[in-house]
Amino acid sequence: MATPSVATTHTDASKAHRLGELREFLMSRRARVSPAEAGLPDGGARRRTPGLRREEVAVLAGVGASWYQWLEQGRDISVSPQVLDSVARVLKLSSAERRHLYVLAGLNPPAPEVAQDDWAMCEGLHRLINTWMPYPAHIMDAYWNCVMYNDAAASVLGMRSETSENCLLTFFSDPIYRARATSWQRNAPQVVAMYRAACSEHPQDDGFSAVIAEARSTSAEFAELWERRDILPGGQVAKEIEHPVVGTLFLESTQLKVPARPDLTIVMHTPMPGAGSDEGEAVDTAGKLAWLASPEGRRGSIYPVAG
Repeated sequence: MATPSVATTHTDASKAHRLGELREFLMSRRARVSPAEAGLPDGGARRRTPGLRREEVAVLAGVGASWYQWLEQGRDISVSPQVLDSVARVLKLSSAERRHLYVLAGLNPPAPEVAQDDWAMCEGLHRLINTWMPYPAHIMDAYWNCVMYNDAAASVLGMRSETSENCLLTFFSDPIYRARATSWQRNAPQVVAMYRAACSEHPQDDGFSAVIAEARSTSAEFAELWERRDILPGGQVAKEIEHPVVGTLFLESTQLKVPARPDLTIVMHTPMPGAGSDEGEAVDTAGKLAWLASPEGRRGSIYPVAG
């Protein structure tokens, strides 16, 4: 008889752990939902089960009682997204809990959603990017529409009300950006590839389609780069900005995600050495950014720069 491999043993142990977690998770969620919350009579003092009974969950979810019992016992059975969604609805799972249920059941989780209580996070995120001063920072939605930006993004990157609110369109159509961003030619293919990656999971989304159509109609360069079909995940972009007041700035933008707000991306800029420069250049960029944010710098910086 062949001896089980180490990989097989590890896989079996991981699966057993996952199914055990599924059992404990479903039992704990079922205990939280009262019969009244599920639209059932509470049974009065005769009821000894906290929350719903297994049979009640099965009836409300439209599945067999034996099947649900096997699911909650952590048996290795076949499940479908539709059935898990029915169970999640009965157990009143949040978006995060629903994704967790999928993972424990061995299925690919659905796309994350913004929970009702997390829509108010923008105020806290605004405080976050303001704390990043004197370095530029802004926040984009899924389509790269600019949601908010700090003062440094306005003075250094030229974010202003008269430009397009969409960062991709601004990149290709803002003349000030094109004149000041000396790294534009190098960055353009990366920016387009990152946008294609952002919209690749939503091929039928009209919001992405509208941005792409406008970019195609206003920029032949975008249209050419888009046809390359390059894909890059959102990450870091090195930028060289020729600011009309303080001169050359070497910046690195980093895209950050907040799990509770998957519809938003925080883009934070940090000073960095330029190509072929020494470490002193990074210190110089940081000093220039600090000066631009000072009262003296605010008075002296009157020309916006897009980026």
